[in-house]
Amino acid sequence: ESKTFIPIARNISLSQAIQLRSLNLSSVQIEDDYVRKYPDGPAFSHVLGYVGVSEEDNSIVGKSGLEAQYDNVLRGADGEFIIYRDVNGKPLDQKVAREPVTGSNLTTTIDADLQRFFYQRLKSGLAGLGREAGVGLAIDPRNGEILALISLPGFDNNQVSKYLKASNQPLFNRAISGLYTPGSTIKTMVALAALKEKIVDPSFQIYSAGFIEIPNPYDKDRPSRFLDWKPHGWVDLHSALARSSNVYFYEVGGGFEGLKGLGIDRLIGYWKKFLLGEKTGVDLPEENSGFLPNPEEKEKRTGQIWRIGDTYNVTIGQGDLLVTPIQLLNFIASIANGGKIFRPHLIGNGEPDVLLDYSDWKDELGNVQEGMRDTVRKYYGTANMLAAMPVSAAAKTGSSQVANNTKINAFFVGYSPAGTSAEEGPPKIAVLVLIENAREGSLNAVPIAKDVLEWYYYNRLK
Repeated sequence: ESKTFIPIARNISLSQAIQLRSLNLSSVQIEDDYVRKYPDGPAFSHVLGYVGVSEEDNSIVGKSGLEAQYDNVLRGADGEFIIYRDVNGKPLDQKVAREPVTGSNLTTTIDADLQRFFYQRLKSGLAGLGREAGVGLAIDPRNGEILALISLPGFDNNQVSKYLKASNQPLFNRAISGLYTPGSTIKTMVALAALKEKIVDPSFQIYSAGFIEIPNPYDKDRPSRFLDWKPHGWVDLHSALARSSNVYFYEVGGGFEGLKGLGIDRLIGYWKKFLLGEKTGVDLPEENSGFLPNPEEKEKRTGQIWRIGDTYNVTIGQGDLLVTPIQLLNFIASIANGGKIFRPHLIGNGEPDVLLDYSDWKDELGNVQEGMRDTVRKYYGTANMLAAMPVSAAAKTGSSQVANNTKINAFFVGYSPAGTSAEEGPPKIAVLVLIENAREGSLNAVPIAKDVLEWYYYNRLK
């Protein structure tokens, strides 16, 4: 009698199975089994993940994505049968000792058609730039449902083994695990904090000559200069967001001359209020929590004190502040919906999970929304390309310098509709596009976002 056997090979070909059976080996048993098949594997690979052999008991288990996250739901339970053999090991009879239990089905929040379109549009956009790494994300800001999640380079989860040693890390899910300086997209959060702390009101103006200078602690004859990306003249909060003025946010974030800025301690406080530095709780494995810089950590790591220049840098999304794409878009979704931070999710379990609610920040959120709308509808807005769409939108762009300022990551975050008309209704989709090592900064991300938002309008909203 035998209750166990040891698998020595899986997924053998039909011809191999026929040859083995013809040998009539009593010690070898050949069994039919099911194999996971993933339609549109590459487009959905980082959502679904893949299965593999467990090191513990040689069973098939989820290794990444939803396959791993919900392995206990999808896998079911193995059955067991007993084989009776004679003294020579020849099988005489067998009986079922325990019936197998089929795993359960899962219904995801992913919009499959949107996922396919977003995947192809991001992939073609990267190819046109001679690049291969990027992220595409779409969330319903009304409930935290993830509508699309793309991380490139991706992989075909029907053929995982060929990607295991690839140098470009196709198995790495950049959308939830990648750490990035957010660039100017973080100015939306700085604006909220500045309004809430009454550093400025929406109409307060700051003059951008293209730079500001402060005393250089290392060379008194050569002041430290912090650059805007162009001179903007006088800007208030709305136009500073639309134009993406660095000087405005240097001053409200770190202070300058007569204006007392937020300072690093209050900035850290607001990062934490909006859950940066924490995992969002998305139902996928290996999510990263990001990194929030602070004076103590910097001094311990580098031996240097925190200076106002460090504060200037993080107020425009440079320096050591690191976020994941899903953290960033989840924050933008909270602006879109009026202050609710949902747990982003791929599998619905009834009511959406509200992590925090800042709905009483109506005035502050309203002014940031207005600045994001101006980013689209004003001629000087950095996402003005979206103004030609048949549906309204609000947005913020960002370009973050990385690799010792030799490369630029391009960001777009935004939502649609903009939430200004009863006919269009509230925002129904929030989108993030990230292009690693972009050629022209955020200019490379905006066209992709435009096409995705237009597709969603024509196919889901119209």
